[in-house]
Amino acid sequence: QLQLVESGGGLVQPGGSLRLSCAASGFTLNYYAIGWFRQAPGKEREGVSCIGSSDDTNYADSVKGRFTISRGNAKNTVYLQMNSLKPEDTAVYYCAALPDGIAAIFCGLDDEYKYWGQGTQVTVSS
Repeated sequence: QLQLVESGGGLVQPGGSLRLSCAASGFTLNYYAIGWFRQAPGKEREGVSCIGSSDDTNYADSVKGRFTISRGNAKNTVYLQMNSLKPEDTAVYYCAALPDGIAAIFCGLDDEYKYWGQGTQVTVSS
């Protein structure tokens, strides 16, 4: 079975930082595109960042310059480093995987991601 598990969420003050982790089991993430998505109360899910199998990266305009996505050395973990957090970043954050293929080489936040984690809560408040 293929599973993704997010961790690292929590409560932080505005301007603070968090590092989210997406850990995979049952497969290696090297040949997958991995996306981070978030959903705030009363709002639709939005794409935050993604990394392709080529290590190409993409970011939503709202997080550019503040968030960084990267792969761990073991290739079974993807991180989302979040700096300069704002209250509007408050949401449940999900990671998702797109299997190896043409669409996975260069990632897109509008791609059809197949596997999803359970989510981790990020709350930015003073």
